Amino acid sequence: MKDIKVLGTGCANCKSTIALIEQVAQAKGVEVKLEKVEELRDIMSYGVMTTPGVVIDGKVVHAGGIPGRDKVEKWLLA
Repeated sequence: MKDIKVLGTGCANCKSTIALIEQVAQAKGVEVKLEKVEELRDIMSYGVMTTPGVVIDGKVVHAGGIPGRDKVEKWLLA
C-alpha cells in the first residue's frame, strides 16, 4: 500500500489532484492511503512552496500544478 499525502490549502487544484490519484489508484487496482495536508506549517516542513504537492512514502514527488495522469500512474506502479 502506498502512503500518499496531498499538500495544499484546499484549492481547486488540490482537490483535482486528490480526485485524480483516487481515480488512477482504483483503475489500476492499487491500494493507497490518501491523506490531505492543509496546515501551512506542515506543508512547509516538506520544503514545498507551491501547491499542490504530492508526497509518496515520505518523499516529495511533485509540487505545483495538477500532475498528469501518466505521471500518477508511474508513481502508483513503481
